[in-house]
Formats: sequence, structure tokens, C-alpha cells
Amino acid sequence: MPLTWKDSGLRWYWVVVLVFLADQLSKQWVLANFDLFESLPLLPFFNFTYVRNYGAAFSFLSEAGGWQRWLFTVIAVGFSSLLTLWLRKQSASLWKLNLAYTLVIGGALGNLIDRLMHGFVVDFIDFYWGKSHYPAFNIADSAIFIGAVLIIWDSFFNSKSEQDKTEEVK
Repeated sequence: MPLTWKDSGLRWYWVVVLVFLADQLSKQWVLANFDLFESLPLLPFFNFTYVRNYGAAFSFLSEAGGWQRWLFTVIAVGFSSLLTLWLRKQSASLWKLNLAYTLVIGGALGNLIDRLMHGFVVDFIDFYWGKSHYPAFNIADSAIFIGAVLIIWDSFFNSKSEQDKTEEVK
């Protein structure tokens, strides 16, 4: 484990703050300027549309009766805590993994605040093709997705290169 937080992945925690602020500011703007289900067409395949998500990704468990709010709260706090612990234990030089973890934490905390303040998550990014709409999402969801892709990428590609380096040293 690195000796100081500056030598650890915690040095990357500024990304958490950036994602959290961008997410919360965008959601506050939507809440202040849109009525529920109001939509602003921007491109032939993209709208800003204010919707509420009481569930998780793709509105999973949105009709569960309210208990899911607390389940997703516990999951967000648990994963954020675990990823923060992992950040503390790894080197600041592992930039891809540190970036991935901080993107996931920032997104999880952004959606967590929505759940605690409103009981739902504010979604507004609406992509569509013809009459088929992809489920609306937000900046926090995007950060979580990008972080998850980077974690998967790292597990496939960096594990092999780390093994190769270890074998070269032997």
C-alpha cells in the first residue's frame, strides 16, 4: 500500500468531485427549467427530456413500491466505500483504473443524492431513432458506464501486461 494518500489512487478523487458537480448542476438546471416529461428537441436523434427514474438502470425495479430506493442507496454507499478503499491501496500511477473507480464513485454519489433528496433519479438525456427511444439517462449514469467499461478493459488488457512484466523480472 502506498505510504501517503498522494502516492495512492486517492490522488484521483478530484474526478469524483468533477463528475458529482457536473451531474448535480445539470440536474438542478433540468429541475428549474423543465416540467415533468417536457422535452426540448436538440438534434434529429437527441432530446433533453425530463423524466423521473424510481428504479435503477433502464428503470429496473421502478414499480417495486419504494423499498428499492433504500436498496440502491445501500449499494451506492457500499460500492463507493469499497472503491475508495481500493483507491487508497493502489498506486496513483495506475491512471486507467483510478479514473475508472473515480468515475463510478462520482456517478454513484450523484444518483445517491437524487434518491435521498427526491426519492427518484432525475434523467434527461434522451436518444432515439425514429419512434424508438433509448431509456433516458444522466451524467452520473454516463460516468458509471464509462468507469465500468474502463474496469473491464483494464481487467482484460492490463492484467496480461502486468504478468508479462513480472515474468520479465524473474
